[in-house]
Amino acid sequence: MPDQSHPSLEHTLSFRVRSYELDQNGHVNNAIYVAWAENVTNEHAEAIGFGRAWSLERGGGWVVRRHEAMYHLPAVAGDEIEATVRVEGVRGVRGWRRTWIRRQADGALLAEVFSEWAWVRTSDGRPARVPDEIVAAFGAHQAESTPSRVRR
Repeated sequence: MPDQSHPSLEHTLSFRVRSYELDQNGHVNNAIYVAWAENVTNEHAEAIGFGRAWSLERGGGWVVRRHEAMYHLPAVAGDEIEATVRVEGVRGVRGWRRTWIRRQADGALLAEVFSEWAWVRTSDGRPARVPDEIVAAFGAHQAESTPSRVRR
């Protein structure tokens, strides 16, 4: 298991756009960018030891409260994509992450997704305080106020 006392704030995945992710205009469908943001978030949690099994052992898990996406440029079939997620803060029952989605060939920013997550108990689906281990791991990195939304 990775060292949870000093986890990385960021995680990056690389992948290729698949044809079934396209809309009628030949661009990646807007909803796919949000799915990519969730995927890189889940992969990050697993990589740093705070994944699904760890969460279930503590009787809870993360659910999305809100996603806010800003689209800059379209991606098309075959583009090589890089998605990077960063933990922006954890406090109370919430956690915030920001994901940047770029085209690898030229580094162009395609989309930015701001996500607010809530920790909920698996027993009843009600919000609960984020486990102390997560707060301890990321608390030193968070801002005093709620992280800002997608920057315009």
